[in-house]
Amino acid sequence: MTSRLLSKVLLTNDDGFDAPGLRTLTEVAEELADEVWIVAPNYDQSGTSHSLSLHSPLRISQKDERRYSVSGTPGDCVVMAVRHLMVSGVPDLILSGINRGANLGIETVFSGTVGAAMAGLLLGIPSMALSQAFSDRKAVRWETARAVAPKVIKQFAKGAWSQGSILNINFPDVSAAEAGPIELTTQGTGLVEDVDVVSGIDPRSLEYHWLRLRRSAREDAPGSETFAIARGRVSVTPLQFERTNQKVLASLQAALAET
Repeated sequence: MTSRLLSKVLLTNDDGFDAPGLRTLTEVAEELADEVWIVAPNYDQSGTSHSLSLHSPLRISQKDERRYSVSGTPGDCVVMAVRHLMVSGVPDLILSGINRGANLGIETVFSGTVGAAMAGLLLGIPSMALSQAFSDRKAVRWETARAVAPKVIKQFAKGAWSQGSILNINFPDVSAAEAGPIELTTQGTGLVEDVDVVSGIDPRSLEYHWLRLRRSAREDAPGSETFAIARGRVSVTPLQFERTNQKVLASLQAALAET
């Protein structure tokens, strides 16, 4: 019998091995699990979504006991951990994050934090993606996630939700005392409205380009992640691989039948 809620957990992220959110998540996980593994990307892999490195080799660097960095995506890290590094047995739970910035609405499609959890789902392991919303990039409320995350993880650590979904968890940009309660939400639209290309000339007179997501503060539907986070709630959304638009499918089937 274990002395804590979980026997073994795997932590990863998309902000990189040295990210403050991963340090915060490590503190949380050490309260909940007897054995904590960290397998995270060498560097920031934000925006890599569910991608796996199928055309280049992966290299692993061991930092400490049960601590590794990988030259790949968050999804790569999950696969390398579960299928290669954790020879003593698979984890009870995968925790991805804590991301710097909320993952809301359609942004979850691009998120490496969510992508890592989805890789866990593919491997049949209960997985959660955790993110901390902020309004000031230099003053992220990690203390809110640190205080609230244990309660949320305990609430959902066991359950049938893992048989076909992950949990996308977002902590609001308020103090720990003001955060909550937990609200079960839908994905909604979120804040991303477009993608811009920002171009310039580097010191060698060569042109370069950056992609930048354009976000706007706008009201989302009641019951959505964005609606809950804007009101200081902790949003928890079950996400799955199946993304068929049933309404459009029915419309296309009707149109095809007519021809």
